[in-house]
Amino acid sequence: MESTEILKEAVLWDPMDAQKVQCRLCSFRCRIGAGKLGHCNVRKNIDGKLYSLNYHKVCATNVDPIEKKPMYHFQPGSRSFSIAAVGCNFRCEFCQNWQISQAALETGQIEGEDIAPEQIVEAAVRSGCQSIAYTYTEPTIFMELCNDCARPAKDRGLANVFVSNGYMTREAIDFAADWLDGINVDLKAFTDDYYRKLCGARLEPVLDSIAYIARQTKIWIEITTLLLPGQNDSEEELKRLAGWLVKEAGPDVPWHISRFYPQYKYTDSEPTPLESLQRAAEIGKAAGLHYVYLGNVPGTDGENTYCYQCHTKLIGRIGYRITANQIENSKCPNCGTEIAGFGL
Repeated sequence: MESTEILKEAVLWDPMDAQKVQCRLCSFRCRIGAGKLGHCNVRKNIDGKLYSLNYHKVCATNVDPIEKKPMYHFQPGSRSFSIAAVGCNFRCEFCQNWQISQAALETGQIEGEDIAPEQIVEAAVRSGCQSIAYTYTEPTIFMELCNDCARPAKDRGLANVFVSNGYMTREAIDFAADWLDGINVDLKAFTDDYYRKLCGARLEPVLDSIAYIARQTKIWIEITTLLLPGQNDSEEELKRLAGWLVKEAGPDVPWHISRFYPQYKYTDSEPTPLESLQRAAEIGKAAGLHYVYLGNVPGTDGENTYCYQCHTKLIGRIGYRITANQIENSKCPNCGTEIAGFGL
């Protein structure tokens, strides 16, 4: 029998016949034979039990502005203690964190430091952070560590945030719902073809997650779309995406439209033209979204928060730095309109 001394039994799985197990963490719902790995390469069936291989492998810890996630309507101006473990269930050709997200797949190695959840929470408190962000890689695939950090974090007055591809199952959302306060979900495109070709996944599970979180939970949600020139930036697709967000997630969901820069395996394209980002923002606002932002273009007006009723500038930003915050008790000081968010 393989040693399980440094392993953590996984959450959300079921035993099957012949020592197979089924993982219920993400929408791949892997059926994993004895001795085999799941699609994420960090969950393994050992003698008929599913284990997390990355629980004791924290590969990144940083103190970040919450705006970097990006979360613009969640404790604005605060700092978030950000952690990650190796692995991902997507294969995005343009991944900016591929050195850690794809390491288990490309090298077969899971590198990282064994840091106890209590130590992570204590470091977050000492750093003056108001939250812990599970980010850089896909937090769903280190859900066990997230859970063990998040519960004591709540006890210490910290919020918990995911930056996710949205491929978690409804069971996983329900599992996290009592401790997860905010999430930014990448809605990478609005065609299944894009997801299959460039991410190794499907569109529909992501849409299901966004709608379920927005409608059925109290988790604050924001959406990010990275615009790849010629791939997901057509006017027709963006109109459908923005219209879907208004209908299924609500007009108050912030939509971050982010500039692409060549990364990882996707290096033949130019960065996204600013005009494409601005056109997408206009489409989002025309569809009825109240809060639309431009990302990866510091210094543009598209970083700022405005009241959607009277157009008063409420939060000024340059990059991840807030220059002014005029919101008073979650309301516009000029017209009294309620501004949606968490901890405004």
